[in-house]
Amino acid sequence: MVEDVQKLRQGLGDVEGTPSRIAVELNTSCPNIRGKSPPAYSFATLLPLLEVLTQAHRTDNSFTIGLKLAPYIASFQFEEVVKYVASFSYDLEDGIRANPFAFFTCTNTVGNSLLFAHQTTSSLAVGDEANGYALGPVLGGLAGEPIHALSLGNVFSFAKLLESHEDKAMREIKLIGVGGVMDKQGVLRMKKVGAAVVGCATLLGREGVKGFEKLA
Repeated sequence: MVEDVQKLRQGLGDVEGTPSRIAVELNTSCPNIRGKSPPAYSFATLLPLLEVLTQAHRTDNSFTIGLKLAPYIASFQFEEVVKYVASFSYDLEDGIRANPFAFFTCTNTVGNSLLFAHQTTSSLAVGDEANGYALGPVLGGLAGEPIHALSLGNVFSFAKLLESHEDKAMREIKLIGVGGVMDKQGVLRMKKVGAAVVGCATLLGREGVKGFEKLA
């Protein structure tokens, strides 16, 4: 997949300019495999994939790569992610310190969540009518306003660890704040805790591109 992305970038001339217009975001919170921990919660299992991405970056350091992270709740989880990502930093030929990962996206949905159909709208409920569950599989990922506070906390925690890191390359990693941003105040809160870029999904799904007017 990395090779295909790089071929696309070369065809579009994306490797010639700065900054790159095309980036790869690896969702470390997926896939969801029965009996297995999401990779983001066992970060060491991701090392082979991160090594592949690192080698691609060493070959072409214009290649922009990011990691979408799961919602974390314990301090050691944030520290573990930063420790492993820092282990991939290296020196460029001109002596400049680089890390292959340009951004962290915080945060993915909160798994193992359950809603009943009456808690959502009929247009969204596609679940088990007999038992009244909103989703057919019963359990799913929670997003939107309910995870906003947790997302803010994740951005804040990573921002503090990155900005104080001894490795200059780690201090340059940017944060994309995602989770329950529904209005301009949500954008401002994300930026206040350290997000360089703010994303929204629930708002876009509900209102389409007009939803961006609320964020401006």
